[in-house]
Amino acid sequence: MATAIRIENLSKQYHLGAINRQMLYQELQSRWARWRGRADPHAPIHTRRVEGDGSFWALRNVSLDIEQGEVIGIIGRNGAGKSTLLKILSRITAPTEGRVLIRGRVSSLLEVGTGFHSELTGRENVYLNGAILGMSRREIDGKFDEIVAFAGVDEFLDTPVKRYSSGMTVRLAFAVAAHLEPETLIIDEVLAVGDEGFQRKCLGKMDEVTQQEGRTLLFVSHNMAAINSLCRKTIVMDDGRIAFSGPTAQAVAFYLEQIARRSEQPEANPACFAEDAALPLQVREVILRDAAGKPASQFDFADEMEVGITLQVRAANPDYFTALTVLDGVGNWVYFASDDDLADPPIGQVGAGLYRYRVRLPARLLKPGSYSLDVVAARRHHGKVDRRDGALRFEIGDVQSRRSVKGLYRKPAIVAPELSWAFEK
Repeated sequence: MATAIRIENLSKQYHLGAINRQMLYQELQSRWARWRGRADPHAPIHTRRVEGDGSFWALRNVSLDIEQGEVIGIIGRNGAGKSTLLKILSRITAPTEGRVLIRGRVSSLLEVGTGFHSELTGRENVYLNGAILGMSRREIDGKFDEIVAFAGVDEFLDTPVKRYSSGMTVRLAFAVAAHLEPETLIIDEVLAVGDEGFQRKCLGKMDEVTQQEGRTLLFVSHNMAAINSLCRKTIVMDDGRIAFSGPTAQAVAFYLEQIARRSEQPEANPACFAEDAALPLQVREVILRDAAGKPASQFDFADEMEVGITLQVRAANPDYFTALTVLDGVGNWVYFASDDDLADPPIGQVGAGLYRYRVRLPARLLKPGSYSLDVVAARRHHGKVDRRDGALRFEIGDVQSRRSVKGLYRKPAIVAPELSWAFEK
């Protein structure tokens, strides 16, 4: 089987703070060298080194071979280097060291509206993206109706994309990326913007293009269920390096164990996070409390529990939202909730300051087992996201039913709510 992507000793360094004039000069030199043309367009770009404070390695010595037709999952906590790796593979940014060899065309969907021009209509952007991928107008014409049908934006096809909602934009962007027949398809977790039905549709399409058409797929997601269902092999990124590469089940277990180790620190509950002035809405603290209001990580099946979320708001914005996800011990999404459940979410209407949510989880909801909690604070349509994966871990036991029939049969269940039984003769 042919190699679709070869990554050799790939590193990416960013300079933090004030501009380093020497580094800027070297960057301009390297770009000029590329514009003049080089014998090997994939040769390493001019190495940039910033010694001492002020430098940050987003990637460090990453090497990997991906075979044609493989479906590779990429997981890891925020800041692990996933997005930087995808941007280099998509040729959005250049590596500091190392090189990447890619066979054939690459189509990427890294954020809402990737490759779209906001002033152009949906129709014009389909042709623009096709041209960027190197396709002729005739080829795009042949796929056009299929793209529009998949995206479901027929009524708005001749409307400028800047008037699309984030969901409409990502539907059209994915349809273009998946249908214009690239040899390699790169998808970041942008699909989380779409509704549940569209996400299932996208997963089905990705499975189709890899299984039936033999294309290569790189898929980044925080949804372990999607990773498990789609990818046979998964890479775990941590601190800019590949921490694990192997079968998906083992990779997910490794990743969750990483999260568990970090959560076992003395200050795990509450989980506190340093202030980041670059984020307009930020999660500062997550805490779990028992029915008595005390911090806890061990709960009984019959007890209520409460999640406390402290948010730093820097300016009012009606698009702000906060959400939490409960995951089981193997990374499956068990429960998702957001402040959209409120009739009038206050977080987007308040001024700057610290605010707290108290979210009560009812008793007899989750079956006994191990769980983790993810918390997200962001804007609905664009802007920076503060995602706290594995913010806390907790255990649910069941002392009362341990020896009962219910205790014997509960294990295969997903949830375990209490039901009302009425007997009639």
